[in-house]
Amino acid sequence: AYATVGHCSPHLFNKVEKVALPRLREFNSQALSNMVWAYATLGYSSTQLFDKVAEVSIPQLRDFNSQAISNTVWAYATVGHSSPQLFDKIAEVAYPSIHKFNSLNIANTVWAY
Repeated sequence: AYATVGHCSPHLFNKVEKVALPRLREFNSQALSNMVWAYATLGYSSTQLFDKVAEVSIPQLRDFNSQAISNTVWAYATVGHSSPQLFDKIAEVAYPSIHKFNSLNIANTVWAY
């Protein structure tokens, strides 16, 4: 909700990060993509969080729908966080299902690369 209304609370984001980091393996694809999307929307970059989300996301990318893929790559590109392994694996997974992407998902994904 904070990201949707454009309200940045560094204290809250720091606290959420501390609680979420050890539990990220419990997050599903939507929760992972929503997490990085919210941080990126407010321009809040955390190397530790983005690295860990990439690590946890790679094995479950086949569970990511087009919006989760789009939001994830958009978030990484927006904050300027490089994750070549994540982006390579997303490209591999997204290509066969690109016909399921709507125009916004396609535009955001292409922009991120």
